[in-house]
Amino acid sequence: MAEPKTNELMEKIVSLCKRRGFVFQSSEIYGGLNGFWDYGPLGAELKRNVKELWWNTMTRQRDDVVGLEATIIMHPQIWRASGHVETFADLMSECPVTKKRVRSDQVESQTGIAYFWTGASDAEGKVCAEPFSVLIPIGKPPESARKVAAQFYELRGIKSPVVQGERSEKLENTVLYHPESGARLSEPRPFNLMFKTYVGPVESEDNVAYLRPETAQAIFAQFKNVLETSRQKVPFGIAQVGKAFRNEVTPRNFTFRSREFEQMELEFFIKPDEAVEAAHGSVAIVPSSGHPGQPQANWGWQAWHQYWVEERVKFYEGIGLSRETLGFHIQTPEELAHYARATTDILFKFPFSKKDGQGNVAGDELEGIAARSDFDLSQHERFSGKPMGVFDDELRAAWAKLDDAKKQELSQRYHAARLKYLLKSGVEQARAEKQAKENADGLAKGQYIPHVIEPSAGVDRLILALISNAYSEVTETDDKGKSETRVVMKFHPRVAPIKVAIFPLLKNKPDLVNKALAIRDLLRPNMNVFYDDGGSIGRRYARQDEAGTPFCITVDFETFEGVKDGTAAGEKDTVTIRYRDDGRQERLRISELLALLMEKIR
Repeated sequence: MAEPKTNELMEKIVSLCKRRGFVFQSSEIYGGLNGFWDYGPLGAELKRNVKELWWNTMTRQRDDVVGLEATIIMHPQIWRASGHVETFADLMSECPVTKKRVRSDQVESQTGIAYFWTGASDAEGKVCAEPFSVLIPIGKPPESARKVAAQFYELRGIKSPVVQGERSEKLENTVLYHPESGARLSEPRPFNLMFKTYVGPVESEDNVAYLRPETAQAIFAQFKNVLETSRQKVPFGIAQVGKAFRNEVTPRNFTFRSREFEQMELEFFIKPDEAVEAAHGSVAIVPSSGHPGQPQANWGWQAWHQYWVEERVKFYEGIGLSRETLGFHIQTPEELAHYARATTDILFKFPFSKKDGQGNVAGDELEGIAARSDFDLSQHERFSGKPMGVFDDELRAAWAKLDDAKKQELSQRYHAARLKYLLKSGVEQARAEKQAKENADGLAKGQYIPHVIEPSAGVDRLILALISNAYSEVTETDDKGKSETRVVMKFHPRVAPIKVAIFPLLKNKPDLVNKALAIRDLLRPNMNVFYDDGGSIGRRYARQDEAGTPFCITVDFETFEGVKDGTAAGEKDTVTIRYRDDGRQERLRISELLALLMEKIR
């Protein structure tokens, strides 16, 4: 596959993904398309399982979250309001020889001999005075550097160039040179990550649109519609699963950073702390570690943020990612977006994750949980001219009972927060002051713009984490002393692509085959079942282990004749069920299969 191999384990995982149909390079027969990936039969099932589990957990098992499915292309003004048109960019540098671009913050440091030239000329007297520099590894002959310099000046119209002003020096740990060509990179400049397209038959600036770089903004744009039609009240959430697109400069690490990917995002709308304090006398502060328990009416942003961090960890634990495989990064004030109060990144220790100075692996981001204040709804209110605030009858009634000092205190705090947002957004001082006062006065009427807690997870990153976590190798030695190493994918049964495989002991015995097919049809309406009658039972087990199937059922002669010893002695209609992770086998009645398996895969 086209992705560079980071390390031995990652190389094995990428190979397995293609061999067994988890992930394929997009457009592979045409050489592939960098940053795009297709999911094969097993990968498609794994991905569907993950998305359905997330959806069930986040919406159907809760009374305070509803769903949305929005379009990929939306009004371009949405992306101006969100800041994506102006600021959604990576700093990028370009190689002047190959024209390849790299993210400036991802250039690996290098040590080598740097050669510098002040210009070049050719036999016809043409001169190019543009300076050029190239870095080559220590010990490599200077001619290799001069060859790159010749390419540089030939691109600038100098035929058979004679380079001038050559000098060299040793450089250590520099990030100024392209890792492939060695040429000095251009100065970093912003590169917008959104894919641009046009809506309608005319390709004009009036018809510019963008493929969405995230799913969240549609939720904010539809907030009032959802609120009014779902009979929800703040606090409540809106969830969405869908495709997003980012024109990454350097897609890398297999499916970890792609140009087309899927997100699972929740925007959970909460009352501002001032409204909570007005209604309940104080705002609860919960411990910064551990689950804070069931939501309470006096929770502010800090409690809700901690709640959703722990809820998301609980979800990961429920699909096989233990807390030990995860890491956490609490963003510093310097890392936070200007509107965010806090962001906690949940990390997973991928095979390519780097070690710190002490040899510990923190991991790479799996999901971010951000307390985004009221920035998003405020931006869309400002750009669209449509009100995004809500009316809270409880707040209005509680406000009327407050003493004047408390009213003034809460109004001033709310005024200060709104003024800060407006000034940061570029609103002129006098206008910002006036609007902030109107917002603060609205508290007395039970009006405010909700704040939001945003758990945002990448589906593709989670799939890669599950595959990496499941990958294991087992070495077995037969009676003749021959050792064989095989792969066992230890997926949690809830996410496993195939839940159970059904085998007839022999494919040329109609009774065995028919009974196995009957069991397949019994289980198929409730789970993904795979029927296999090819090869020895051992080979069939091995194939299913590599696919991650947690349970295998074998129909044999004892199914019809009854077992002569054991707990099922003398009984017919029993089968052997084999467990993937420990190889254990037990005899079970066919009538008990569905209940047993459903309990394990739920």
